[in-house]
Amino acid sequence: MKADNPISSKGDSGTGPAHPEGTTAEKIYLVGSPNVGKSALFNILTGNYVTVSNYPGTTVDVFKGKMKIGTHHTFEVVDTPGMYSMKPITQEEEVTREILLQSNPDVVVHVVDAKNLERMLPLTLQFIELGLPVILVLNLYDELLARGMRIDIAHLEHDLGIPVVETVAVSGMGVNNLRSRMVEVVEKRYRYNTVERKYPEDVEKRIASVCDLLKQEYEMAKRPLVLLAMQQDDTVMKLIRREDDFKAILQALGKGDGQKIGYALSQHRRGLAKEIIDEHMVMEKRPQREMWKEKLSDLMVHPVWGLPILAFVLYVGLYKFVGEFGAGTVVDVIENGLFGQYINPAVDTFFGAMFGSGWAFKLFAGDYGMITLGVRYAFAIILPIVATFFIMFSMIEDSGYLPRLAMLVDRTFKAFGLSGRAVIPITLGFGCDTMATVVTRTLESTKEKIIATFLLSLAIPCSAQLGVLLGLLSSKPVMILIWAATIFVVFGFAGALAKRLVRGEDTAFFMELPPLRLPVPINVFVKTYARMVWYFKEVLPIFILASVMIWLGHLTGLFNVLVRWMAYPVQWAGMPAGASQAFLYGFFRRDFGAAGLFDMVADGSLAGNGLLIAAVVLTLFIPCVAQFVVVWKERGKAMAVGMAAFIFPFSFFIGFLLNSILNVLRIQL
Repeated sequence: MKADNPISSKGDSGTGPAHPEGTTAEKIYLVGSPNVGKSALFNILTGNYVTVSNYPGTTVDVFKGKMKIGTHHTFEVVDTPGMYSMKPITQEEEVTREILLQSNPDVVVHVVDAKNLERMLPLTLQFIELGLPVILVLNLYDELLARGMRIDIAHLEHDLGIPVVETVAVSGMGVNNLRSRMVEVVEKRYRYNTVERKYPEDVEKRIASVCDLLKQEYEMAKRPLVLLAMQQDDTVMKLIRREDDFKAILQALGKGDGQKIGYALSQHRRGLAKEIIDEHMVMEKRPQREMWKEKLSDLMVHPVWGLPILAFVLYVGLYKFVGEFGAGTVVDVIENGLFGQYINPAVDTFFGAMFGSGWAFKLFAGDYGMITLGVRYAFAIILPIVATFFIMFSMIEDSGYLPRLAMLVDRTFKAFGLSGRAVIPITLGFGCDTMATVVTRTLESTKEKIIATFLLSLAIPCSAQLGVLLGLLSSKPVMILIWAATIFVVFGFAGALAKRLVRGEDTAFFMELPPLRLPVPINVFVKTYARMVWYFKEVLPIFILASVMIWLGHLTGLFNVLVRWMAYPVQWAGMPAGASQAFLYGFFRRDFGAAGLFDMVADGSLAGNGLLIAAVVLTLFIPCVAQFVVVWKERGKAMAVGMAAFIFPFSFFIGFLLNSILNVLRIQL
């Protein structure tokens, strides 16, 4: 946050910030910690009509959508990154904090998990202290009721002095009531009646002392400003540094005791939250504990028993659903049935009649045409594989397994300089490495972002590539085992090496564990649809561009020169020279390369040891053009070029090493 842009929450505590003069935009900000249903609420409020943009000066995505209520109100709804506290740790929390303090929101909707209200209410109390126009949304209320509890909403609202609404976002329960309360707040028909809650006497004396020392004018009331300063808020400290008596202010704040005072404030809010919950939480019946869910949750994070569960998820999700069904059954129907028998012959006939067999024909049709190659690969091979992966990923995400997987692998990831949080981009990389590279923004440290990006570029195959490779290797399960073991060893070696070479401290890891749930079909559909739209907006133009570049390469003869040059490392590693064309395709799109191997296997020119080595080397091969561009954008030119320069020879060296081991052991597959 910029020091010369003062925090804008003008007014006394409880009044809410005034709208800037000359503006009529009505903005609603959804805030809350991860896994509370904030995004589900955003989708139902906006009808999933969203735009995604980076917050200025950062790489953090902020989702925006429009919501119309009646004929008079059109709101801009902003789904902010998850936050646990006004004392930011991650860049996401920093962005959300800045949005709240500088954007003059009309409504701040604090979405909490009703079951965990005691843990989340302290943040609500902070919002109230800052004078923000808060609506407290108790989401997942059905899960609270299932535990035999309810909250006295009316009395809680009276006690806090802010609107309180219970919702179940996935079903829409309570959402209309929430819309009504939003309109009340915007139209100033709701009168906030918040009470200034006192801290212990010694803290209150410090607050009063610092308030007296502040002589300059600020857009925020002095008390909330001082409370932020007491928790060592960097932006506030920069602001009050302008004060003539800054040294005295530091002394009054408790110079050297900042962490102790900040902790005391947090503890007081927690105690206050507990008092409020004890008063307003009602136990209606003895809760029926779902013991099987609790035991399953414990097993999922267990360092031993969690592994067979992970293996089962990978086997059913990746191998059977994505590999056999998506890359096998569905691809076969679309590739050989629809395109092979109908679309490609029709395209060849149409453009053959229009252009003959010259260069214009080859641009659209033939072996490397934009339609017969680019569109065919995109829709016949890539679409079913990526779609099945994103369905699987959305189900895992919706079930609550993903945070447990993060906890399970945290200790292992520490050996690579990563935390359990990195499991999200790493897992997403099995869908699309380009998308996963963007998601590395959510990691806390620069070191972690660099290592995760490197491992995604080196050892994580995207779903389209993975599906084709698993389909090719599935005829001999031992080939899948050797391939997987090789990639796993390389991942571990490269991660350990990166940890030693990349500077920076390891990051601490904490993550909210949501309850295990059965995935809701509409949620799975919405998430899959959103990811597929993103994927094809990014990917289809690149497929077409890649087809044009391949066409140009063939037209000019440059492609054949590169193929001949690539044949040297390809043959050195133990593969037939013809595989060099597949690797060149692999640079344009990793799945192009896998599809190239698919064609070689189909015509009998690639099999056995050569196929296994080709699968390993292609998995480890340099990032595709799309991922390379994103790495360049996210990590910088030097990092992108450096990674590619290391990965290219390293991948062929691993292929050579594997071939040598197979030959020494006299293994012929």
